[in-house]
Amino acid sequence: NPLVKCPSLLWETHIAQGIRTRCTAFDMAPATTLFSLSPHGILVLFTHLLVFMSSSTVAQSISGSEVDRQALLSFKSGISSDPNGILRSWRSSSLNFCSWRAVTCGSILVQIGALLQLLQLDISFNKLSGQVPYSLGRCVQLSSLRLKSNMLNGSIPESFSDLKSVDQIDLSKNDLAGRIPEFFANMQFLHQLDLSTNYFEGPIPTGGIFQNHTAAILDGKAGLCASAPATLHQFPVCTVKSKKKALLLVKLIPPTAIALISFICFVVTILKRRQAQAAPCYKETMKRVSYGDIVKATNWFSPVNKISSGRTGSIYIGRFQFNTDLVAVKLFHLEENGARDSFVTECEVLRNTRHRNLVKAVTVCSTMDLENNEFKAIVFDFMANGSLDMWVHPKLHHNSPKRVLSLGQRLRIAMDVALALDYMHNQLTPPLVHCDLKPGNVLLDYDMTARVGDFGSARFLSSVPGSPEDLVGVEGTIGYIAPEYCMGYKVSPGYDVYAFGILILEMLTGRRPMDAIFTDGLSLHKLVSSAFPGRLGEVLDPHLSHGYRHPCDRVFMRRYMVPLIEVGLLCSMESPKDRPGMGEVCARILSLKEEFFEFC
Repeated sequence: NPLVKCPSLLWETHIAQGIRTRCTAFDMAPATTLFSLSPHGILVLFTHLLVFMSSSTVAQSISGSEVDRQALLSFKSGISSDPNGILRSWRSSSLNFCSWRAVTCGSILVQIGALLQLLQLDISFNKLSGQVPYSLGRCVQLSSLRLKSNMLNGSIPESFSDLKSVDQIDLSKNDLAGRIPEFFANMQFLHQLDLSTNYFEGPIPTGGIFQNHTAAILDGKAGLCASAPATLHQFPVCTVKSKKKALLLVKLIPPTAIALISFICFVVTILKRRQAQAAPCYKETMKRVSYGDIVKATNWFSPVNKISSGRTGSIYIGRFQFNTDLVAVKLFHLEENGARDSFVTECEVLRNTRHRNLVKAVTVCSTMDLENNEFKAIVFDFMANGSLDMWVHPKLHHNSPKRVLSLGQRLRIAMDVALALDYMHNQLTPPLVHCDLKPGNVLLDYDMTARVGDFGSARFLSSVPGSPEDLVGVEGTIGYIAPEYCMGYKVSPGYDVYAFGILILEMLTGRRPMDAIFTDGLSLHKLVSSAFPGRLGEVLDPHLSHGYRHPCDRVFMRRYMVPLIEVGLLCSMESPKDRPGMGEVCARILSLKEEFFEFC
């Protein structure tokens, strides 16, 4: 598939193992022709189109990242003159090409809009994050735009209305949200539009490409509705309200009737206050389910269906009659102190967050059971590989088969959890602190992607310094609670950073922070710190330390285990001032993960 077609050069890509786009070959004109674009034109053209992201699986032979690195080095070798020394840092001895000057990994740069002659752009399957650049609308010569299977969020830029020549747009399998812009219906040359597997909502535009449901690929999971049901059978019809009729109705209603209606609403609100507390939890895009649906899905909450149980709730596996997908139903024990608050908190978090590494709620149910008792449950996507705790401590889960995580899997899990925390701490407003991060709350889906769950103890930080909400005590788990909690410190992202450090150490040693060995002042952090770095083999998980037989494995300890354990030790420092932020942690682990998959 062509990545970029410009008048003067052609870039080609291959999709390797369906994971990411890799630049493996390109035909270049002579260097003089390349530089004739402008003194800096080729640099902009090259660095802002060749966007890389780390692979999430181990390549069978040559690592994709190594292919990318070699492509960059090949490009450098074709340049006869570099008077400004732009490419000086592009050395064959340097493995981390993301640190090379003028090379950026992981997001689409806004400067891409400077490529006014760009005809085709395909950067699918790269796990690119962030928003679609507004400046992309300046590439008015575009005929094909493919951004499929990334982690792009936000809405579709209004600047896309300037792409009058575009024939094909594929934005599927991202985290885009908001309404579908009306201007798509007015694009005369647009013959294929794929917006499926996103979070769009609201009415679907009419006319143009939307008259052909095979040309405009959409899905109804996120709350889209159709104004023309005859052509879009799979979507519900939008509810249209006439403003003129509404205004006329208001004029006709006597003031006494308005007062009566207001009084009735007030009384109903008071009487149903407990049910109303769950209102912020529900999204209109969610499918409504009844108590009967929940009961049937879980086989009347059969013990056979129970996955786990805690103080405030139990989780059951089930399947609704209207859907074949397995789900996990979290039933709240409302008789327990704090269970109702936990339900409301978790609903608020799930309503205000959306990230690939956070658990996703399918729907909620807040009603009365058959005995007229209050009933509250949240339905989640089922995580096929259970919790991280089941994998790190298989002997403690008698119903689980023996599970062993490779170092590569542990690296990916660490990266996934770090990305989730970075999103919560640095990308949400206000920031969100989980307050109960531990292996049992890290769930693994069918492809071992880690997702952080159980937000019953979470806190949104107030924007007002010293706010009482930030001083409220948290209900964490002993062993993962930051030391400053006992000193009366206010809730901060440092709580999660500390728990993340303990989680890393636990994942690599196979020891729980509350194991019987940790007495008389000895802790998991101190145990690992005392063996760092020369005697780490003494404290590592036996499944890791006993597996170094291959020549490639013998360097793992020095080259990869040491830096990863160092991250765990830094994050679990006693003083919050000594801990790094999750942004820095993500950068460290990403660099380590890149190098790991390049080496073996």
